[in-house]
Amino acid sequence: MDVHHERDDAFTAWARGAVPQLERIAQLLAGDAHAGQDLVQDVLERMYPRWGRIDDPDAYARRSLTHAVTSRWRYRARRPEAAWDTDRDVADARSGTATVEHRLDLLAALAQLPARQRAVVVLRYLEDRTEHDVADLLDVSVGTVKSQTARALTRLRSAGLLEPATLNPGSTR
Repeated sequence: MDVHHERDDAFTAWARGAVPQLERIAQLLAGDAHAGQDLVQDVLERMYPRWGRIDDPDAYARRSLTHAVTSRWRYRARRPEAAWDTDRDVADARSGTATVEHRLDLLAALAQLPARQRAVVVLRYLEDRTEHDVADLLDVSVGTVKSQTARALTRLRSAGLLEPATLNPGSTR
């Protein structure tokens, strides 16, 4: 077996196992299942030529995905797109591993947040990342992560989308 074929097999095996989790993260970050799938595909396309030089493919993929989402926000800020098709997004959420009701509630709550606040909440609480990790992934300060988290949680609680004790914004993990 030649070196290229071995690399192809290794990348394919890793991608098959990683894509479901990456798509869940991307959907939550992007707010749309289809946009999330596109972002994951873009990340995989960028990873493949570098495959032999990547030490930790899972970490590399998550970081690349976060950067891709941030780039998408910046692009959309300059060139707005149409609003989400919430009915389609809700239907797409039904294929997840959580209960349908829980996923629908989660998507509805996250849909109420601006993109950066949504990213901070997803990375902090659903991906269980530290404030420093989130700051590094989003290329912002830890203070920005803290303020965006506080604003997001306040917004979710005031809209009745989050129980007061559900998430602890004082966590410094």
